[in-house]
Amino acid sequence: MRIGTEDGSYLRRYGFERGIRRIAELGFECLDYQRFCDTETPLFQQDDQGFEQELKRQRKFIEDSGLTISQTHGPWRWPMRDETAEDRAERFEKMSRSLLGTALLGCDKMVIHPIMPFGGDEGVHTQEAWEMNVEFFGRLCEVGRRHGVFVCLENMPFRCQSTSTPEAILKLVELIGAPNCKVCLDTGHSLVMGVQPAVAVRQIGRDHLVCLHVHDNNGEGDFHWIPFTGKGDWMAFRAALREIGYEGVVSLETSIPDGIPDDLAPLQEQSLVQMAQWIAR
Repeated sequence: MRIGTEDGSYLRRYGFERGIRRIAELGFECLDYQRFCDTETPLFQQDDQGFEQELKRQRKFIEDSGLTISQTHGPWRWPMRDETAEDRAERFEKMSRSLLGTALLGCDKMVIHPIMPFGGDEGVHTQEAWEMNVEFFGRLCEVGRRHGVFVCLENMPFRCQSTSTPEAILKLVELIGAPNCKVCLDTGHSLVMGVQPAVAVRQIGRDHLVCLHVHDNNGEGDFHWIPFTGKGDWMAFRAALREIGYEGVVSLETSIPDGIPDDLAPLQEQSLVQMAQWIAR
């Protein structure tokens, strides 16, 4: 297994070029490109030609720095806004453009959240929400197929959502039934839902689990803590990955706090690499 990390915290601290170089210098091999998450940025304001040119420029720099873009994260927003047909159409268009962007970056996996058309509390709309997700992501997987990209649905930390648990997200993927529809296991979200990541790995299995978001918490909130600082059983998680024959990237979705002074940051950053290496070995 290779090791990777999300890019956001490094880009905030160092800027794009220094941040990418720093990730590579630390010893990470792969990058979770998360610049598609926010669609209110200059990248999404460009025309198709500008969008393509900018992503090709970023890809060259990232690859020249020694990193592989192993996964991207598609658009999401908080508070969620999927209630109307217009909202969902806007999401579909942005997700479709991000699938194209993922291909332009030389990557074949885009992680994406389920749509939540009835807000934080589905109430009596559970079946309707499932049907909307199956229809929505069935169409999105067809877009992904044309670009050679897997659509990787992510389990969520919302206890009221019927699609949140790892078991439920697997069921949703199976209902969609597209060959390029797979699962990204988010370990922190799993803990919020009361499921140890090792249990989730075995529930999802080798055929469907293709990427990870690795982080920890206390089981109460989605805090994106560093592994070994919360309730996650990381020894069991490591064993479960080997048990199912997981061949993907151990990709961290956590970082050192932004407030740590620059002269203290290097040692803290190196500890994250060592944790990822420990899980992957």
